[in-house]
Amino acid sequence: MSDRPANGSGNAEPASVDIDAATRRLMGALDALERAVERRREADRDEEELAARIQALGADRSRLADELDGSLVKSRRLERANREIAERLDAAIGTIRSVLDSGGSS
Repeated sequence: MSDRPANGSGNAEPASVDIDAATRRLMGALDALERAVERRREADRDEEELAARIQALGADRSRLADELDGSLVKSRRLERANREIAERLDAAIGTIRSVLDSGGSS
């Protein structure tokens, strides 16, 4: 028996080399694809994380806006009460002065 291929081309090594090269290229392409898929998964995870953070920030913003509205209402009430108290104090001071003035002149 001979080691020659049946087709009579003489040497089977070039086909083997072509298959090895193609296999290496295929493996390299598969590795590159796997890395690309992993990068995509990481990007998706980052995107989901960012979306969750944005949602949390939106919720915080809404809560803070509500608190600010409540604080503004309270501040306006305090300002109104402060004005009323100042008016009453002015009236009381006026009354005391008039009593002191009328008491000192008698």
